[in-house]
Amino acid sequence: MQTFRPVQLILIWMLCVMWNVQSVADTKPIEWRMSSAFPGSALQLGTLGREIARNITDISDNRLKVAFIEPNVIERPFRLFDAVSKDKLEAAWATPSYWFQKDPAFALFSSVPFGPDPLEFTAWMSYGGGAALRDELYEPHGLISIVCGAMAPEAGGWFRREIRQIEDFRGLKMRAFCLGAQVLQKLGMNPQLIAHDKLHTALQDGSLDAAEFSMPAIDTNLRFDQVRQLYYYFPGWHQQTTLFELLISQSAWLALPRAQQAQVRTACAANLARGIAQGEALQARAILDIRERGTEIRKFPPQVLNGLEKAWLEVAAELS
Repeated sequence: MQTFRPVQLILIWMLCVMWNVQSVADTKPIEWRMSSAFPGSALQLGTLGREIARNITDISDNRLKVAFIEPNVIERPFRLFDAVSKDKLEAAWATPSYWFQKDPAFALFSSVPFGPDPLEFTAWMSYGGGAALRDELYEPHGLISIVCGAMAPEAGGWFRREIRQIEDFRGLKMRAFCLGAQVLQKLGMNPQLIAHDKLHTALQDGSLDAAEFSMPAIDTNLRFDQVRQLYYYFPGWHQQTTLFELLISQSAWLALPRAQQAQVRTACAANLARGIAQGEALQARAILDIRERGTEIRKFPPQVLNGLEKAWLEVAAELS
């Protein structure tokens, strides 16, 4: 039977201690701060962000802990791009159209006027070369963008007067955003970018003539349908869908083991499917509720939609 000398025993003990220390280090969880562009209570806009933070944490068995951080706690929504790019944050929950001022091409990975529905959009991203173009756009900024959610089509907007012809947009003060706002501005509208929590008052007191914000289930939560004598127009030609992203610092992403990278991608794919299904499920009831509360629901006349599409093609050509 082999016996160990005291020196050998001490060496074995030291190796065991070192192995245990390394094992503890290897299992120490990675922690990400994910700042959101939307309040966590906002239907789909924020709730899908809360779900992805929780689901990544769960699917990784707490080895990758993602903390959902409300807007403005660390950084303002439109500054999240730079915050993640400069490693001030590990991740952000947002939509690529928020980075329109940096490069209009970012909007193409969020929503496109007269563009695809959620399934067509994600098909292009996954199998039509969209993801490669997206990666090419984000890579110089040290960022990784993963499609991580989607909403159903938006409504066309709330208007204080009827829209019967394309000229009726001229002179309107309307809350509008991104590519849709570019189109309406070409038609003589005065776009206003106003925070969502101030839109109800702006429509009520007449400081806004019109506003588009989101899909019916979200619009009704913001009490737009309580403003008297508004017309609610469809379709939402400017946003047939809205894709959300998990924006990640490239250094934080590369520090993850491959298994955890796969977990993040899997959680985002599930969140995307959940968002599409939930958005569709919410729409019909919301539209019925809006109608029952007295709002008149209208459809843009064909000549108006034709004029909007013509203006969009001109904007697209200019931005190209």
